[in-house]
Amino acid sequence: MAPMCQYSAEASGPDAGVANDWHFAHYAARATGGTGLVLVEATAVSPEGRISPADLGLWNDTQKDAFRRITGFLTAHGTVPGIQLAHAGRKASTDRPWRGGGPVGAETEGWQPVGPSPVPFKDGHPVPTELTAEQIREIVGQFADAARRALEAGFQVAEVHGAHGYLIGEFLSPHSNKRTDEYGGSFDNRVRFALEVVDAVRAVWPENLPLFFRVSATDWLEAGGWDADDTVRFARLLQEHGVDLLDVSSGGNAATVRIPVGPGYQVPFAARVKAETTLPVAAVGLITEPAQADKILANAEADAVLLGRELLRDPSWARRAARELGGAVAAPDQYGWAI
Repeated sequence: MAPMCQYSAEASGPDAGVANDWHFAHYAARATGGTGLVLVEATAVSPEGRISPADLGLWNDTQKDAFRRITGFLTAHGTVPGIQLAHAGRKASTDRPWRGGGPVGAETEGWQPVGPSPVPFKDGHPVPTELTAEQIREIVGQFADAARRALEAGFQVAEVHGAHGYLIGEFLSPHSNKRTDEYGGSFDNRVRFALEVVDAVRAVWPENLPLFFRVSATDWLEAGGWDADDTVRFARLLQEHGVDLLDVSSGGNAATVRIPVGPGYQVPFAARVKAETTLPVAAVGLITEPAQADKILANAEADAVLLGRELLRDPSWARRAARELGGAVAAPDQYGWAI
């Protein structure tokens, strides 16, 4: 299961960013449905790193302790619990999608977003405050602290969120990164922050537990953005720095592009990384049918398939896939007669 935000946590007070009954029921349902790995939604490493005020966080021990209920249930039912660690950057402080997803200000529990450069995501969004080198180092430390808490909370996979136009992806792309210091300009400079985050997380994340990195393989811009060539080059660096799998998505950093969405439309990006590097990859994006997922693996286009919205529609997709493909997945005894 790919990370998908639920925007369902308390926004302020002692329970801000804390997983609650909704999150438990949501993730538990996918575990009892046979899902092998559940990656918990983008979880902010700081209050300012949330996409919305209602996002989950992992910047304190109250949040850590609440996650233990979820990881314990998932593990007990044969599902590997994973978590995506994130900072929303210039796309922070927005409303829930079903309320329009627009920027929210301090009067509605919002805050001032930050980014690599003072370039807003799109018209009507605030100009982010450009991060100083000292602030960048502080955020790197926040990722490490969140990873340490994730381990203590019982997670067995950590994923660094570098996709969809959030902070790390903003640094990667020349479309959003206009810096002239050591974090901007050349490819090597633009990937510096991402690699520092990976190094900091890997330093506290055990070698025997997987570390994933989610990337947007392209900004879908004709020029001036991050592209598939950059992704292949970056993948090799990520592997050198201890990443075990590249979760290959796309888009999210350029607001006005037209993305040719269709079944499996992002799979070719994963396939290219797999063909041109030795880093394992996961494919995502409008993968909805068991036979479709099976074909991606059989054709060696990816090493794993992560489902998103299809698992919102069908929490027991994995059990259905097992029936259709002649396989088997873990299922609770209470559901044994429905296999």
